[in-house]
Amino acid sequence: MEWYFWCIVSEIRSDVTNRGANLASSGNIATAQSLTLKSKLRDYYILTKPEVNLLILMTTSAGYYLGSQGPLRILGLINTLVGTLLVASGTATLNQWMERVYDGQMRRTATRPLPSGRLSSREAFQFGVLLSVAGGVYLAATVNLLASLLAVSTLLSYLMVYTPLKRKTALCTLLGAIPGAMPTLIGWAGGAGTIDPQAWFLFAILFLWQFPHFLAIALMYRQDYARAGYRMLPSFDQDSRFTRAEILGFAIVLVATTILPMASKPGYLIAMALAGAFLLFHVMKLTRSASTVLASRLLHASVLYLPVVLVVMIFYKH
Repeated sequence: MEWYFWCIVSEIRSDVTNRGANLASSGNIATAQSLTLKSKLRDYYILTKPEVNLLILMTTSAGYYLGSQGPLRILGLINTLVGTLLVASGTATLNQWMERVYDGQMRRTATRPLPSGRLSSREAFQFGVLLSVAGGVYLAATVNLLASLLAVSTLLSYLMVYTPLKRKTALCTLLGAIPGAMPTLIGWAGGAGTIDPQAWFLFAILFLWQFPHFLAIALMYRQDYARAGYRMLPSFDQDSRFTRAEILGFAIVLVATTILPMASKPGYLIAMALAGAFLLFHVMKLTRSASTVLASRLLHASVLYLPVVLVVMIFYKH
């Protein structure tokens, strides 16, 4: 009898142990699934290029405010930003889907979700299309048709013109600067319902700003781009003198253009002149030397310069 009792106890202990092990195993699986889901969501988020979207939202906001008449319509601004963010995120995702093979050949992009294999090509394509369509429809439904058409045309020109040209000609930066400056017009269309002549000053500023900004990046990663077959810089410009002179020329025109809209206002003129002097200081240093360190400093200077210009324009709107 005693022997039978201890057999029962042993079976109970074994059953409890097994159930505990199964529960622990289930917990581990659930934890692993949770981590996998978080990792995948993070990779989807990376596909949208959030650091670029921050710049896009900033310029779209400036366009909306400068184009608005009367009190600022907060809901209209939010709708414009949401729709623009969706289209911009879709564009970034589809761009990486198109360039996934070449991104795997560059050190700076090899760890992205697609070349690293963390997301499949199909997942990225479907995600990009979903975001793009949702953004275009959202803008048409909540803002206006003009803003939607501008956003969709930005997506198409970026993907169908700029992206393939990166492997064919160094003129890609010139053509790519057009969709790059379009968020200002999307914002203006959202705020005004039309594109006024003044909107083109804001468009021109962002268009010109992209040359010192992106050419500095091209100089920093010249070898990396060449490894993947991207022609971001002219092949004849091995010492980068032409590119550095190009940066200088565009920077001078940029600073002059920022002054034009309200040159009659002393405060505006002084503020823009100081901001321009800051940018040109770093441009001139790069002009004298092909140092990647100086190119990096110009890149960071351009990132500081643009919001200052936009804030000054907003402050002196009236």
